[in-house]
Amino acid sequence: MKRTMIGGMSRVLCASALAATLASAARADEPFDLDGLIAAAKKEKPITVYDSTGKIVEMAKNFARKYDLSAEGSKVKASAQLEMIIREARANNIQGDVSIVSDAPAAVAQLIPQGFAESWLPPDLASKIPAEYQDPLTVVTSANVWAYNTQIFDKCPVTNIWELTEPKWKGKVAMQDPLGKASYVDWFNQMAKHGDDKVAQAYREQYGKDLKTGAESATAAWVKALAANAPLLTDADAAAADAVGAPGQSEPFMGLISSAKFRDNADQGMKLGLCKDLKPWVGWLYPGVGLITKGTDSPNAAKLFIHYIMTEEGIAPQAIDGKMSTNKDVGLPADEPSGIGKVLDQLLPYAMTTSLDDWDARETWQDFWRVNYQK
Repeated sequence: MKRTMIGGMSRVLCASALAATLASAARADEPFDLDGLIAAAKKEKPITVYDSTGKIVEMAKNFARKYDLSAEGSKVKASAQLEMIIREARANNIQGDVSIVSDAPAAVAQLIPQGFAESWLPPDLASKIPAEYQDPLTVVTSANVWAYNTQIFDKCPVTNIWELTEPKWKGKVAMQDPLGKASYVDWFNQMAKHGDDKVAQAYREQYGKDLKTGAESATAAWVKALAANAPLLTDADAAAADAVGAPGQSEPFMGLISSAKFRDNADQGMKLGLCKDLKPWVGWLYPGVGLITKGTDSPNAAKLFIHYIMTEEGIAPQAIDGKMSTNKDVGLPADEPSGIGKVLDQLLPYAMTTSLDDWDARETWQDFWRVNYQK
């Protein structure tokens, strides 16, 4: 989705959103009656929930069964969610009542400040959710990780992300196209803002000398080198995962994929392995923001759904895919197939505090990638 607001306007609107959020935080201190919320929800119309994962269908069914309500989950890509929420609001024809948006910068820059949607923090769970994930409410953080083919390699064939820019891996790295997947350019910006020193250190560790670059940052130098090394760009994680983990290959790719794709090892006989101990990170996290659309006919049912998915029971269908609840009391299942639970300290976390900076920098990073990419 192309950005439609200049950075200055985004910041003005977000300032107004902050005032509204502070009011919401104040309400979070009020007594909370879950039984009362359930009773109120039962008087309302059925709800529809948007999310970019198909697991939302199962989650909505589980929710409806638990509370004897009607709810439908709909898998919708993040960019399409944004368009649908805005279009439905302008037409005064709300179809989606809850949205789990994996595009946090757009939520912060557009949906909330322009009044298309709002965040609601379950008061009884507030103490369990870190402050940085409360405003707006981040439901889950999902991981994209570096993977390799376990049928070919006994262990990850690279130990440092700078190796992926070398001739040996030219044309042999698979990942989603940053021009079509906004979270990838947000990742570039998050690296530059919060981990640039580690990217530079990884270069020193790999080559025994300091990075000399005309780029603005070590991150920019790495992104430029990766783009110039002709990575295979896909339009979905499934294609990248196939390039990496399909059995029977002689020269498989390295790849950057969602932790959810590791379930294909059991389901489809894939040979995906997590690149543990890769420097400086084995992967990165991005948030899923839970929003309630303004004008919904079922505000209590929408709140109840938000409350439900912040519990272990509610998020379980996504947790098995390595998606981590921001509720500190909820962990990953022991049988989660990717194994990221053991390397959480090796993932670049997403800083919600700079999500608006990610929004402002998107076009710059996209242009940078476009200029440097070589097929």
